[in-house]
Amino acid sequence: MMISAATPFNLLEQTLILLPQKAIYWEQQKALIIADVHLGKVGHFRKAGIAVPRDMEQSDLATLSDLIHEYKPEKLLFLGDLFHSDMNNDWDWFILWRSQFPALQIILIRGNHDIIADSHYQQLNIELHDELLIGPFLMLHHPIPDDQLKNIASYVFCGHIHPGVCLSGRGRQQLTLPCFAFSGKQAVLPSFGQFTGKVAIRSQKTDRIFAVLKDKVIAID
Repeated sequence: MMISAATPFNLLEQTLILLPQKAIYWEQQKALIIADVHLGKVGHFRKAGIAVPRDMEQSDLATLSDLIHEYKPEKLLFLGDLFHSDMNNDWDWFILWRSQFPALQIILIRGNHDIIADSHYQQLNIELHDELLIGPFLMLHHPIPDDQLKNIASYVFCGHIHPGVCLSGRGRQQLTLPCFAFSGKQAVLPSFGQFTGKVAIRSQKTDRIFAVLKDKVIAID
């Protein structure tokens, strides 16, 4: 059993547990929220002749399994880019993983990399949406530009940009860490997959930024 150094965060009277595994557990909905797993990326690169460790994606699925066993969610929400490419051998690992949780409701908000035919997801009893409103939150893949957020009635949850926060040390060293970024009307989740990058984002003083360390999540003032 994994013990998570989780950080609770209250938003719009909802309790969000920010996890160092780069996921959110939403207590009221008993839901895990995850963005940008990019399954199949390892197989995609290996097929192109680029050497990548084979077990990287099995490790991501094992981490996800651990979270499910620990938090016992009723829903699993993927905010896009669940699978990185067209069908490859890594899909077989995902089929095997799905068979371990047949009663779990899984919802995929389509991302730009989600190009596999809907029928393959439907065979695994996975719901597909371009966007989905749950309670006060609108689930998307792409962030909404700041100048358009005023036209959105609900608070947005999204991924896509793999956000990071740049921290500076006393010796001028810099480190970019994955982060959860909460602005006034939008939350951007870090990428869950190991085989993904991160981009330092610009934030306003009013934003709430939480950096993800190896075993804990910390608020950045």
